[in-house]
Amino acid sequence: MEFVWQDMTDRYHIGSLGDNMPTITVEQDVLSSLVSAAGYQHKIENLENDLPLIGCDIDSCDENSLEVEIFPDRPDMLSAETLAHTMIPFLHDAKPNPELDVRTGTIKMVVESEISNIRPVIVAAVVRSVNIDDSAIKRLMDHQEKLHFSLGRRRKRASIGVHDLSKISPPFIVKGVSRSHSFTPLASSKEMTIEQILTEHSKGQEYSHLLDGMDLVPVIIDSNEKVLSFPPIINGEHTTVTSNTTDVLVDVTGWDQRSCEVSLLLICLQLQKLGGTVESVEVETAGTSWEIDGSPIDHKISKDEVESLLGRDFTEPQILEAVRRMGGLCSVDNGEITMTLPRWRYDILHPVDLIEEIAIGHGYDDLGEDFAKTSLSGTPRTDGQLRRRINSIMQGIGLMQIQSLTLSSEEDQFYKMRWQSDGNVTTISNPITTEHTILRQNILPGLLRLLSANRHHDLPQAIYELGTVVINHVNHTKLAFAVAQREGGFATIRGKIQVLMRDLGCKEWSLRSISEGPWLNGRGAEIIVGETVIGQCGEIDPRVGESFELKVPLIAAEISISELKKVVKDPVL
Repeated sequence: MEFVWQDMTDRYHIGSLGDNMPTITVEQDVLSSLVSAAGYQHKIENLENDLPLIGCDIDSCDENSLEVEIFPDRPDMLSAETLAHTMIPFLHDAKPNPELDVRTGTIKMVVESEISNIRPVIVAAVVRSVNIDDSAIKRLMDHQEKLHFSLGRRRKRASIGVHDLSKISPPFIVKGVSRSHSFTPLASSKEMTIEQILTEHSKGQEYSHLLDGMDLVPVIIDSNEKVLSFPPIINGEHTTVTSNTTDVLVDVTGWDQRSCEVSLLLICLQLQKLGGTVESVEVETAGTSWEIDGSPIDHKISKDEVESLLGRDFTEPQILEAVRRMGGLCSVDNGEITMTLPRWRYDILHPVDLIEEIAIGHGYDDLGEDFAKTSLSGTPRTDGQLRRRINSIMQGIGLMQIQSLTLSSEEDQFYKMRWQSDGNVTTISNPITTEHTILRQNILPGLLRLLSANRHHDLPQAIYELGTVVINHVNHTKLAFAVAQREGGFATIRGKIQVLMRDLGCKEWSLRSISEGPWLNGRGAEIIVGETVIGQCGEIDPRVGESFELKVPLIAAEISISELKKVVKDPVL
């Protein structure tokens, strides 16, 4: 059966909140083939210990596959081919190649003037004689979407289109068209207008916000006026890449020049490793022209800076070897180090990045030993005594201490718990999972998550956490505890609060009924010391419990230690 390129509608898609981890799974046979082509033997037994030193974390490694999580600063390792290009000089005594060989081509792409206000950055290249099969197409798909997510920032900064060159006719034109313009989008059998694609097609619905407020939208057409691509949404159906494809056109459009150029270089590098020859495309924009540049970039830094920051002296051969392992060329002249690194190294922004390259290439375990130059003495936390007392009380009433993640989600923190946010919520700008999109304001949702994960164990289960929350972007401390048991109710939770207040020396405390929150109607209360509300407690509404897949009676409490400190005197201080 012939495998068909799915491009922007593939199953590897990473959603707007990053619902897949930045992880690649590579077949060991593929890596072995790439390493063997460079003249070296692929040693699986060395990967687990040696590969993480370069900037990744191995989730699993066996005889069949390697699953590796790539650090955010190394988008140049997001495919099997580019990973192999990076790891071969690092793991083997291989000569690095920081350059992408590019042959001058004859194809032109003309960008019309209206595009400058719609999607101003357009870059492109051709890769000929690619040896691509079903497995390689899947890897190319995965690489494209991971670049969309990382460098492309969900296609805002950069979006990539890959087309079968034999099915289109150069020269190409990039222009703005109205939303009534129509073509047949990828994975569709019928012609649709731009407006229909944006409102009815799954990819159009997901990325239509990138074109909000624009009367004209960008398309790339060939000399027969057939639409190749409607960036950043979807490609045309007739340009689909299949296992019969040999020549490929790659276009990248967006708003950030560097993101677009690096994305293009990395896709071309991957296709080159599949036997292709990269060929330039002349992109003409308002009297200027652009062509892909695969040459490396020279970076300079003084040897004194390197030795000062890393805390040890380096010989010239040590520096040359460290840079070689990191895939670059190097020379040292009168104390100045010139490092020639690949143009696609998006993470090289500052002299400290160059020093880090040398440190990684040389090995952090061989930077020597030193003693602290400044004498420092520890001081106790101002709330240390109160925390110790709280921990002692909680454990004394049979609760087990746990520590959950400070990362959470709005769904867990507010929607499921029926709580409103307390001031501004601190959100994660580039989350890697939909379960971790904000810094928590409450601890109790994390306890319910833990009880849900352990629901197959016997009851009762009683846990507590004394931890950090973030409210209005400032750290605060809260205490939360929860008990899952078949018997007991509000009287039980009131008894535990009574013990806590008694042992903390709070005599004037009370409970006041509340209706909002995760509590069963009539079984929830605010905890008040003097005139200060320090928290809430009660029986969890079964509907809230079911939203966490818990079907047992639950009692719980959440107390602000920041508020408690205002009304509880520390007997030691």
